[in-house]
Amino acid sequence: MRRLTNIFWLAGKELKSVLGDPVMVILILWSFVVAVMLEASGAGDTVYNAAIAILDEDNSTLSRQLTSALGPPWFQPPFMIAPDQVQSEMDAGQVMFVLGFPPGFEADVIAGQMPAAQLEVDATAVSQAQLGIDYITNILTSETRAFLSGNPDAPDPAVQLELRRAFNPNGNPVWFKAVSSLLNQLSLLTIALTGAAMLREREQGTIEHLMVMPLTPLEIALSKVLANVVVVLAAFTLSLFFVVEQLLQVPMAGSVPLLLAGTATYLAAAAAIGMFLGTVARSMAQFALLVIMVVIPIIMLSGGMGAIESQPDIVQKLTMALPSRHFLAFAKAVVFRGAGLDAIWVELALMAGLGIVFFTASLLLFRRSMSLSG
Repeated sequence: MRRLTNIFWLAGKELKSVLGDPVMVILILWSFVVAVMLEASGAGDTVYNAAIAILDEDNSTLSRQLTSALGPPWFQPPFMIAPDQVQSEMDAGQVMFVLGFPPGFEADVIAGQMPAAQLEVDATAVSQAQLGIDYITNILTSETRAFLSGNPDAPDPAVQLELRRAFNPNGNPVWFKAVSSLLNQLSLLTIALTGAAMLREREQGTIEHLMVMPLTPLEIALSKVLANVVVVLAAFTLSLFFVVEQLLQVPMAGSVPLLLAGTATYLAAAAAIGMFLGTVARSMAQFALLVIMVVIPIIMLSGGMGAIESQPDIVQKLTMALPSRHFLAFAKAVVFRGAGLDAIWVELALMAGLGIVFFTASLLLFRRSMSLSG
């Protein structure tokens, strides 16, 4: 009972320290409000509002129909351009795509001669350029079919692939990126706050005060993990309800209590990593470098920036030791697929197991550092 009381009061001290620091409060608000919205709604794997110009030397019904099909939200309203303006407009960065229809384009299409329309692309924005090419190709193909047969879905080959999306019918990238962004903020803030709390004790000299008090390293470590988990979990919950669900309109298919329970489990593991880094580092500068070295691989390899399956085999095996990989798989299953405990208990168990391993290693290192300081 005494240990629980000590942990409770120490955790309260940590909460006052974090919430009493205006910079920390602003960082938390920025991370779970502004950063989530920017990352979720920013440019990614879709084309949005790209500038396109039309060089129409045919001026036919078909060329006008194709031009009208290239519009918002993927492209800005197309504008007509003269041949001598193409180079200057692209050099100035005023237009990303220039689509040119040669004379007799419509007549050749009707005659079945398969004429070529020229597409010039500013490929300095490589991903948007490639995606835009695919968009324009699909739109031109569909509209040309509609012009010739009256049916834009008339298949060319004998076998036609019919695509149906599960769990995200409209293919809205904001849904996935919002959850992925929350994971990024959870990892960064929890590791940074916990490690900074460890260093703050050392730099301010309060670690010596704790050492002469009737406290054990376990009580000190648990209080710091608990305090930071409470702060970040509260910020995550508010961001989930008000930013992700309300502002970004991401639906929640599964159980919110289950999602919060899994998030708390992951936060405990991330806090243990932060405590380990805060114990290893001897200054804030060293800790900042260690955070960069740890958080960036966590974000890159957890599956938020690219599918786990697309990584090399050896890297896929290494990511099994990352709690973030299991949390993202858990969160996607609960949020999008409405998975229950029977479907995601393995991910929960792995997060809990890795959290215990990281916390044990951090506690041993922290206990050793306190004994050396004493």
